[in-house]
Amino acid sequence: MALPKIPPYALPTAEELPKPKGPWLLEPQRAALLIHDMQNYFVGAFTPDAAPIVPATANIARLAAQARALGIPVFYTAQNGDQDRRDRGLQADLWGPGMTSAPEHQAIIAELAPQPEDFLLVKHRYSAFQRSNLETMMRARGRDQLIVTGIYAHIGCMMTAAEAFQRDIEAFFAADALADFSRAEHDMAITWVAGRCGVPMTTHAILARLAP
Repeated sequence: MALPKIPPYALPTAEELPKPKGPWLLEPQRAALLIHDMQNYFVGAFTPDAAPIVPATANIARLAAQARALGIPVFYTAQNGDQDRRDRGLQADLWGPGMTSAPEHQAIIAELAPQPEDFLLVKHRYSAFQRSNLETMMRARGRDQLIVTGIYAHIGCMMTAAEAFQRDIEAFFAADALADFSRAEHDMAITWVAGRCGVPMTTHAILARLAP
């Protein structure tokens, strides 16, 4: 039930991304950025100092810096440690008790530390929208597009993109600012999102769309 040890793999490139079914175009004045579950506990499953986590983290940092410069809201999700079994729910059956509340588990990794103007949401289920006020905070700021980054691509990130679609929020899946258990599962998530609920893009392409 514990997290797997994740071997290195190369992130997808622009040429490898599937064509999205949705026609949506990213617009800075409508967008928000989500940094999903980049906590020490989850990041610790990856092989240190290797792809995918090193370049994915660097790409998330680039996106966050550009978002902050443009006044685009930056949202983080993070699970609490030492969760009560009633709060953890069925996740405990699949993943065990999860992280502790110690900083070496619960804290966002130092490279992506939230800034004072960012928003940190407590994560309860796979989707960032579940039991959170993410949608309310986005709507209050006139945002109906969500750039999804973080881990793990085929679990919480994919579920968040799917739920965004169901809430009429256009999702943009930052393919090389995500990481996963394996390249196969990473690719599956990108393909699934492209065909059903979102637009896969590279960090370079997103930054180009967000250029002032």
